[in-house]
Parts: sequence; structure tokens; C-alpha cells
Amino acid sequence: MRIPLIVGNWKMNLTTKEAASLVEKLKSRFSNIEGVEVAVCPPFTSLETVSKLCKESSIHVGAQNMFWEEQGAYTGEISPLMLKDLGCKYVILGHSERRQFFGETNENVSRKVKSALKHNIIPIICVGETLAQREAGETDRVCREQLQESLKGIDNLEGNEIVVAYEPVWAIGTGKTASPKDADHVANFIRLILANMYSAKTAERVRILYGGSVKPENIVEFMAQPNIDGALVGGASLKADSFGEIVHLCLV
Repeated sequence: MRIPLIVGNWKMNLTTKEAASLVEKLKSRFSNIEGVEVAVCPPFTSLETVSKLCKESSIHVGAQNMFWEEQGAYTGEISPLMLKDLGCKYVILGHSERRQFFGETNENVSRKVKSALKHNIIPIICVGETLAQREAGETDRVCREQLQESLKGIDNLEGNEIVVAYEPVWAIGTGKTASPKDADHVANFIRLILANMYSAKTAERVRILYGGSVKPENIVEFMAQPNIDGALVGGASLKADSFGEIVHLCLV
């Protein structure tokens, strides 16, 4: 059975002091939680503080990005060794905002995924189509291309080493969401791709998240879908009440 996973992507928000305050509120809400896994992905500046605060809690910590090399002359980048040193379990890779604003390509994502796996960090691999691609009926093609190229050269997967997040670009931060049925269609399609690349057993083990204007009002419908195993939450993860409610609504 796949345990639901709810990940808060804080993006470029919260000072270290604000991040610490939010984590303290979340810790009290999740002190005895079972049946759902929770992770938060703060900005790099708050990772050490958040990681220390989460150490004796049920909350896991992830990063929002990383470079593929372990060290070197890469000004402004963060390596997998640095993330491991801070206790990161997860790293978000290939987010559409990285692609849109920083020119990240499938090849870049592939190199990062390989590096994350090498260092035992679980990559949350993001795939999703733009509005123009959706209207052109290209959702499946885009998601297949992004996923296959992100995993290119990785011959064997058990399934629990990665997480895939379906995030339609047109739904991120817009208040719009894919319908639960549409999201499940893509999640099922992703599972079929993984089965074809690896095995049915691997595909069955991989957790597939939905992301895009997730909030307490719609999480139950998404979680009711057979192929959706959790959510990558943006804006709602910055508020203890809304994120806490989302997590508690996902308890199995």
C-alpha cells in the first residue's frame, strides 16, 4: 500500500524566523499523526533551521532544487552533499517555475535525478503541460516526454526511490485546478509509462502527487482517485491552519 505523501513547497517565501514559527505550529498539529507522510521544502536559507526543528518530529525536510555536481566552481548552486548534510530526505526537481524562469531542460533534470539517487535523496520529479499544450491535446505527450527524459539512463528502479508530481502549469498559483478525473487520468498514464520503462511492480510502488492550487476544499476529491497518492502544495502550505487541514484530510 502506498502511504499518502503531502509536500509543502514554500517557494521563495518566509524568512528564517517566519519559517521557524511555521514549523513550530506544524509540529504541534502533526505530533501524533499516522497514515500520512509530511514533508516541507523551505528556501535554502531556512533549511538548516527547519531541519533542526523537525529532527524529533514526524515532519521530513526537502529542498526545492539542487545542482548535479558534488562540489566545484558553480557559483550560487547547492550540491547533493550539502543537502544530505542538512538532513534532506527529498528534493523537488524539474518544477515548471525552474523551467520557465531559469531555462531548465529535461537533460538538466535527468542529471539532477541521477545525482539525487546516487546520494540517496528522493527526487520529486515534476511533469506538467502549459495551457496551450493542454488546449492542443498534448498533455499526455508532454508528460511522457518529460518523465522519460528525466529518467533517461536509469535502468533499474524499485519504485520507492522516486516520487512523481503531476503539476499542470496552468493550475500553479492560479486558483484553477485540473478536475480530479483529469488528474487521475494523467497519474494513471504516468504509471503506465513507468510500467513500460521498468515493471508493473515498480509502477505500482511509485507515489504520484497532484499539484496546482491544492487547498483543503479540494484535497479530498483528489485523494479519492485511485492513482493519486498525495499532493505538492504551494500557497496553502505557508499557513499552518490550511496545510494542517490538508494533511489531516489525507489520513488513511
